[in-house]
Amino acid sequence: MFDDKPFQAMKLNNLKDLLIHELKDVYNAEQQITKALPKMMEATSSDKLKSAFQEHLDVTKMQIERLDKVFDIMGEKASGEKCKAMEGIIKEANSMMSEKADASVMDAALIACAQRVEHYEIAAYGTVCAYAKQLGMNDVLDLLMATLDEEKQTDEKLTAMAKETINTQAAS
Repeated sequence: MFDDKPFQAMKLNNLKDLLIHELKDVYNAEQQITKALPKMMEATSSDKLKSAFQEHLDVTKMQIERLDKVFDIMGEKASGEKCKAMEGIIKEANSMMSEKADASVMDAALIACAQRVEHYEIAAYGTVCAYAKQLGMNDVLDLLMATLDEEKQTDEKLTAMAKETINTQAAS
């Protein structure tokens, strides 16, 4: 999917440079997620989980648009640098989806994979929010906080779904 060629590293002279660097990372992560979610939808046997993945795909597309606005506000080109962490998380999910597993067990595994994605995003957005706040970029902060809140909500929904049905079905 991606090559391992080194990219042109940007010099990080200050917190704003670091914020831009991190935004490019999460921008690429979101794009990778939009490619991974349809595969996860195909792999699940649960209509409820399939619906949750579709909803997350729709939200992710809105989050990319929100990041476009952030880059615009900052006077930067909306672009991504390869997010190796998300690439690894998705590679692990693809490996899991190739396992031979009972349908309910696969659904539990898919929730675990999705939560790894969410936890990475929560960490990434928490970081860029802290930087934007420190820099007094309140318009940027508001946009990033909206996404951070959505990531937390998605994680909570996945946890509830796992507890209420998916893990119970996988255990039996």
